[in-house]
Amino acid sequence: MQSKTILNQLKISPLHVFDQTTLHEWLNTGKLHIAKYGKDQVIHFEGDICDKMEILLSGKVAIKHITEDGNVMNIAEFNKGDLLGGNLLFTKKPYYPMMIIAISDVEVLTIKKDQLFEMLSEYPMFLKAYLELTSENTFILSSKIKLHVNLTLRDRLLIYLKNESKHQMKKTITIPESKKALAEKLGVERTSLSRELKKMKDDGLLEFDSKTITLLF
Repeated sequence: MQSKTILNQLKISPLHVFDQTTLHEWLNTGKLHIAKYGKDQVIHFEGDICDKMEILLSGKVAIKHITEDGNVMNIAEFNKGDLLGGNLLFTKKPYYPMMIIAISDVEVLTIKKDQLFEMLSEYPMFLKAYLELTSENTFILSSKIKLHVNLTLRDRLLIYLKNESKHQMKKTITIPESKKALAEKLGVERTSLSRELKKMKDDGLLEFDSKTITLLF
């Protein structure tokens, strides 16, 4: 990736407070580093130590949690401009509580902890931008986790279907992912998802076929 492209992508990150000459110099001297990951590659395993902040330059990643019964729960997704590890780096136990997996080819800019601390101490505007984005990320993750923990599968499924219906602006919606992927997103087995869909059909809440779901409420 060319430096000019990287600098343009950093405009939507906390580093937007720095001029391009400074950022270009830091990239050339190694103060800032670029890392690449392929689709489906694990970027961080649960329990890995967090010793750097990462900024997504391109692609998308998913925060996933493996439950005690082996289900993979898709907690949240982050896109270009979002931070990884920013809310963990300066905690007493800086370990990733969940897996981070690339769901497309991904490029990230990394800043090691000591280097980041120096930048935060020296540049107040960068500190402000960093705190705003890490606070927002923490709120998003907390909300997602609370949603999965406190709601039944039917509740989670209804929220998902209502959001898709609103997005597609119709009652008969095309599911944009496989049942396996949807089950993973909801943190259940595919068989559990199929059973719940059948129950919801029997209760008069929806109709469905292999490709679409029609909401009746």
